[in-house]
Amino acid sequence: MAEAQNEVKLAATNPEAARHDDDEAAAKRAKKILIRRPGMTGGRMSWFDRRNVKTWRHATQLAFVLLNVYLCVQFYLWVRYYETGGATLQVARPDGVGGWLPIAGLMNLKYTLMTFEIPPIHPAAMFLLVAFFLVSLLLKKTFCSWLCPIGTLSEALWRFGQRVFGRAFLPPRWLDLPLRSLKYLLMAVFLYVVVTMSADAIEAFMVSPYGLIADVKMLNFFRFIGATALITIIVLMISSIFIKNLWCRYLCPYGALVGLLSLLSPYKVRRDAEACIDCAKCAKVCPAQLPVDKKMQICSAECTACLSCVAECPAQDALQFSLRPAKEIAANGDVQGVRRRWRRRTLSGAMLTLLLAVLVGGVIGAAKWTGHWETLIPDAIYQQLIPRAQQLAHP
Repeated sequence: MAEAQNEVKLAATNPEAARHDDDEAAAKRAKKILIRRPGMTGGRMSWFDRRNVKTWRHATQLAFVLLNVYLCVQFYLWVRYYETGGATLQVARPDGVGGWLPIAGLMNLKYTLMTFEIPPIHPAAMFLLVAFFLVSLLLKKTFCSWLCPIGTLSEALWRFGQRVFGRAFLPPRWLDLPLRSLKYLLMAVFLYVVVTMSADAIEAFMVSPYGLIADVKMLNFFRFIGATALITIIVLMISSIFIKNLWCRYLCPYGALVGLLSLLSPYKVRRDAEACIDCAKCAKVCPAQLPVDKKMQICSAECTACLSCVAECPAQDALQFSLRPAKEIAANGDVQGVRRRWRRRTLSGAMLTLLLAVLVGGVIGAAKWTGHWETLIPDAIYQQLIPRAQQLAHP
């Protein structure tokens, strides 16, 4: 207290000396030693460097998009076989399309929790939902930025806009905050509908004609899309070129739910103040505009763990996706001390990709091994329902 009062008196009686002290403090901060990350050349890391987290993320995104395209084509061929009365190619029903039915997944999850029985209709939807929940609880919101095809499309659109127009935009903070609340309102509506349903009501819906082919109804929504829905999708896509992650940031209820779960994740983007050189490059590339350069750890539900900030950081061990650091004292420039602080606590792009594959693949494997992955409906029922799917109304 006395020291602070002396500083105030010094500033009042001798402003030149006070300014000199401020300049010295600023110069001292500016002299932080940069220990450059291995592989960084000209502020960039080679695309083919195995340490480049962006390479691993984009490769994972591409693999998941291709998987979904394959499932979509196979599912379309399967539907056409029944629509044409067996005149077209017969293929197996891909149960992975359950991932496109998050509401059915929520309903089945509640049914299982209430009855301790695995539902026979669309069980894959529930198991995939559980897998993505586990991913969010353990590895932050990586589902959105590493796996979700809609998230990949949204990112591709705003990056295209940034390349063509020089920048992408986010609304001012006074508008951004209320817009972000929209996805939580949508999430609350869906959760309310599911939570208030009884187990009997869920079972009745699932075994109804509509529930049995809910996946076909979902496919037909896009095959025979109406003018209003088409215009809405076009507007969203064009807007996404100019506004970063428009759908994900403001409207996706699924992203809102996994974002809340991700707050419990032990892994977060963490900053080491001693290794950090305060260049603020991390904050500039953050799609969510989070203050990565000022926080010791990012706890926001808006952080998708895309790790763009980590990829951009030039300083070794300054920014990483990790568990809490060890209580190791290390000053700026103490490379070994900082390294010991983060040893065996960080996740590389390769390890994160592997963990995502293990978590999602493990849940799917367990469901298949226990015989709870496929929807077992006789062909006769599909032959009866699929050709008149457009006439079936929601019960």
